[in-house]
Amino acid sequence: MYLINGKGSLIRLIAGSFVIGGSLLGYYLSPNYLFFTMFVGAMLILSSTTGICPMELFLKLFKIEEKEAK
Repeated sequence: MYLINGKGSLIRLIAGSFVIGGSLLGYYLSPNYLFFTMFVGAMLILSSTTGICPMELFLKLFKIEEKEAK
């Protein structure tokens, strides 16, 4: 499987989906789901400050490769 714009776009897509999903679950089911949204935000901060991205490591585990756009 290849990603057209690299892993960054897939990571942003996954993070955005997690934030929206966690927010909706927190609103409709239980406020405790907002801790999941906070965890995703903390991982984004970690990634931007240290360069270590747990989701990127997870994608490497599944052999998702980058492909440059033409």
